[in-house]
Amino acid sequence: MLIYKLFIHPRNPKLSIVKIDDDAGLNVCLSCFNGGCAGDRNHAELHYKRFGHPLALNMKRSRKKVQRDEPPPKISKLAIAAETDEDRYDTATYVVCYQCHSDRIDPSSGNLPDVIGGVMKALTFSKREEIKAWEQEFVPCEHTLCLVQQDSKRIESQELSQCSMCPLKENLWLCLECGNLGCGRSQFGGMGGNSHALAHADSTSHAVAVKLGSITADGNADIYCYKCTEERTDPALATHLAHWGVNLSGREKTEKSLMEMQVEHNLRWEFSMTTEDGHELTPIFGPGFTGLANLGNSCYLSSVIQCLFSLPEFQQRYYRGGDEPPLTAKPAEDLETQMEKLADGILSGRYSKPNVDVFASPDSAEVPPQKGLLPSMFKFLVGSGHEEFSTMRQQDAFEFLLHLFKLLQRMQCPEEGKNPIECFQFALEQRLQCQSCRKVRYRLDEQDNVSIPVPVRRLPVSGDTTSVAQFGTVTLFECLAAFTASETVELSCPACGSKDGFSKRSSFKTFPQELVINARRFEVVNWVPTKLDIPVDVSDAPLDFTPYLSSDREHGEESLPDEDISNSVFLPDHDALDQLLAMGFPRIRCERALYSTGNSNAEDAMNWLFAHVDDPDIDEPVVRDQVSAGAHMDQQDPQAVAQLSEMGIDEKRARKALAASDGDVNRAIDWVFSHPDDASDSHTSESQSGSRLGSHGRTPGSFDTPAMYQLRAIVCHKGSSVHAGHYVAFVRKVLPGEDASSWVMFNDEKVVKVDDIQEMKKYAYLYFFSRV
Repeated sequence: MLIYKLFIHPRNPKLSIVKIDDDAGLNVCLSCFNGGCAGDRNHAELHYKRFGHPLALNMKRSRKKVQRDEPPPKISKLAIAAETDEDRYDTATYVVCYQCHSDRIDPSSGNLPDVIGGVMKALTFSKREEIKAWEQEFVPCEHTLCLVQQDSKRIESQELSQCSMCPLKENLWLCLECGNLGCGRSQFGGMGGNSHALAHADSTSHAVAVKLGSITADGNADIYCYKCTEERTDPALATHLAHWGVNLSGREKTEKSLMEMQVEHNLRWEFSMTTEDGHELTPIFGPGFTGLANLGNSCYLSSVIQCLFSLPEFQQRYYRGGDEPPLTAKPAEDLETQMEKLADGILSGRYSKPNVDVFASPDSAEVPPQKGLLPSMFKFLVGSGHEEFSTMRQQDAFEFLLHLFKLLQRMQCPEEGKNPIECFQFALEQRLQCQSCRKVRYRLDEQDNVSIPVPVRRLPVSGDTTSVAQFGTVTLFECLAAFTASETVELSCPACGSKDGFSKRSSFKTFPQELVINARRFEVVNWVPTKLDIPVDVSDAPLDFTPYLSSDREHGEESLPDEDISNSVFLPDHDALDQLLAMGFPRIRCERALYSTGNSNAEDAMNWLFAHVDDPDIDEPVVRDQVSAGAHMDQQDPQAVAQLSEMGIDEKRARKALAASDGDVNRAIDWVFSHPDDASDSHTSESQSGSRLGSHGRTPGSFDTPAMYQLRAIVCHKGSSVHAGHYVAFVRKVLPGEDASSWVMFNDEKVVKVDDIQEMKKYAYLYFFSRV
């Protein structure tokens, strides 16, 4: 069921999925422009039987014979190469009528010429995404168009040579509103930077700055708007610079632009594809060894997908083999269809073949890599409406995993199916004990992942200022011990009134079949989340997680009163909190930021943190006024409450969700799904007090011990920030003709066997464990 390209007809924007390189070609419906294969599987005819659309255009593409005398030129700018599909392929077409059982329909009859012409000229969805990935068109914004500058003055040349807050003399940004000069962020291009330009923007609310080293005499320069958090253009740049005495005609570009650095950055990040003796790693082909081509910064998606579809739960749920695809009028908008399409493409082996378009030397014994499937439609659908995943920017693989889990949780499974996310779910027990009266309270939270801190052990470095910080190795068990260790939280005890606080400890109540662990190796340096290269020792052998299971309740323990402590303390969104913690921010600051931004998302909270880092109460716990919170619930829009009620959400939970999301219905729906059966709505027995388990009413996961797990897959990342660099996946698989499992690297479309991943395991970002 490979259907992977999307046509957008100029007169009818309906989406469809197609593949035109098969031997039989593909048939594009001339009524709705849905594409289907025309070979043995013949999904195009299935479309006719389901919807009664008789006419289709068969399109078959073949590669032209091209003699290449030299390798293609290196990409030097963000643009698509001039070579087009017409230069590379020959395309043959004919019209089919399923109703007449004929494939010799005259293409010149009626309005067929116009319709066929529109289909042939339509830009494929994958090509549109490719252009969007490599070619960014910057436009002005209201802040550059309506820029108000303070009193003019001439800035002397020596004042333009150094940051106003530190000694840096490169990567300097001039505020066009007040003339302040500050250094940029250190993660761009690898050059120095202490984010003082950002600090200035946050403290003054000045929006527009220009990078001095990027200014050219013809008026080109890097313009950044801190309020839009995007690169922009300034049509009046010459005038705005002259206001500060900077002559545009006398400027000479001395530094690379942000876009040039991004191209070099993305081309530079590459995991080694050779062995220690310099030989190319062996490509692997067959079922389960199908690569996914990079759509432009989509390696985070590909690596997560390869790990998930290596699991039997995902294979059994979505791989249908020869069965018919699900019935839907809009397959491009149906997540079930897209998941099954991915499963078929990856697991069938039908498309895991050497790329015949790769021109190798006749004397070379090397096997060319795969062409790779293009998950264009899946990425478009999963990212639709999401502020980050709808863009072509690099994203955090862990955030994407959580987002995909949330989408799959909402899907209605067929009667014979089972939601594969259930295999990740387990119960985490939280134990609170008053430091004074020693009374306790237990709460169960439903989880589908664990984000654990990685202890930092800095090794001594030489006095050389250029020395890179080195870190001592820690074990996975040390990370889990830190995750389950006790911590002190500042709460007032409802039993004795003491304000000495509580000891809080989290531990596993149950264990899942599949356990995904995010290793947090980040800390905030100069307001920038920076990745720390801390090695974590993880064995290939089965590991016993039983010591991290919650212990039996102590004899004679007294329970805290039924009054809900959570009413006096803010409950942050679990996913957003994990994302902020993974960036290296302290927990208390994360909770305060989420509280101040309506518990909305990690992006808003992170921006709030940057703007309020100097607040005197930034490190004080968030305590919410119970009366005002209740009043806030009562003041919600009745129409919004009714809208949520129509979705099956009871009125009380609807009001609470709206209160937690500032009245936004879409965010309220997300809140409901991320806070199933919230603690304040539960008034069951003492053992269930504070339970936040799902509506199924049972505790997810297994109570069985011992809890033995073996590493199945990892996602690795290269780069100083999760929003740049490159992701790959390493998956343990049994290769054809072998009995024991081996490690396989999925580097976008490249799929190769790897003999040793010890170093990769030490620095993995995500670990997938299976219970054995």
